[in-house]
Amino acid sequence: MRILGIDPGSSQTGYGIIDTDNRVHGYGVVALTGDHMLRIQTIYREVSRLVAQLKPNSCAVEMPVYGSNPQAMLKLGRAQAAAMLAILNQGLSVAQYTPKMVKRAVTGNGNASKEQVAYMVSTLLKFEGGSEGIPHDASDALAVAFCHKERELTGKKPDQAHYSGWAAFVKANPDRVIED
Repeated sequence: MRILGIDPGSSQTGYGIIDTDNRVHGYGVVALTGDHMLRIQTIYREVSRLVAQLKPNSCAVEMPVYGSNPQAMLKLGRAQAAAMLAILNQGLSVAQYTPKMVKRAVTGNGNASKEQVAYMVSTLLKFEGGSEGIPHDASDALAVAFCHKERELTGKKPDQAHYSGWAAFVKANPDRVIED
């Protein structure tokens, strides 16, 4: 099974595809230029192309949930809708996850930083040629795919696990920790 994760944004949209063995089959960032309507069109076109090219069995999109600027939230919602519509129009279903759910599934902490998410993505997933230099939007998209994979395989909601700290997470997840 291949899972496509999308991290929609108004200036760039990240994508990543993994399989159930945590192998990475591709990732990247779609740079968005022009006015907002052209950016939405680009997201739709590029996600449609990615679905056709990468042939995922399942797709997941990170959803915006809060923000201090209503106009920015509206733009993010439109970006999410364009990505979802591109997936749905190709006959696939799409799951949605909040940033906290994704962070919790990958790091054990719903308030993890982008750097912590990127580190855990590079640790948990199997990259051909290494995981150096992955843009944050692509790393976030891979985390969305991982979150969805974990939910689909385990049946657990990504937000069910709560840890009192890093030590509790490590104790509960020894397979996610790599020692140097």
